[in-house]
Formats: sequence, structure tokens, C-alpha cells
Amino acid sequence: MLQIVAVVASVMFGIGALLSVYRIVVGPSVLDRVIASDVLVATIICALAAEMALNRHTDTLPVLLVLALFAVLGSLSVARFLPARDSA
Repeated sequence: MLQIVAVVASVMFGIGALLSVYRIVVGPSVLDRVIASDVLVATIICALAAEMALNRHTDTLPVLLVLALFAVLGSLSVARFLPARDSA
């Protein structure tokens, strides 16, 4: 039963990641691309956390923390510098 749940979860994470990549490539504005990249990073974090829970280890916890840090810093930098670019 746990294997079925793992397969379903991995398929859902894969579909979410592919849709995020599609929005990053096609997105009509910079904000769409930034939001899609945040969703992609969140999907990767969730997939890594699910893998940690299934295999019962904490080896990739530093990777999760670094990904979360990059996601927050990237969003903050875009939020800070994008309005300055639009008004110029």
C-alpha cells in the first residue's frame, strides 16, 4: 500500500514540476515566471521531504534548508528590484 502512495505522490510531484517549468518558459510576464519558479522550488522541497519520510532518514535536510533560503531570497530580490525597473 505504501508503494502505491509513493508512486501516486511522485507522479503528482512530477506533473506539478512539469507544469511549473512550462509556466517558466511560456509565462507572459516576469512575475509569472517568478511565481512559477517559487512553485517549482516548493515542489522540489516537498518531493525531497517525501523521500526523506519514506526512507526514514534526515540526510537531505540541509539541502531542504538551502533550497528554502534561495527561494525566499530570490522572491525578495525580485520583489525589490522589479518595481524599480517598471517605473524607469
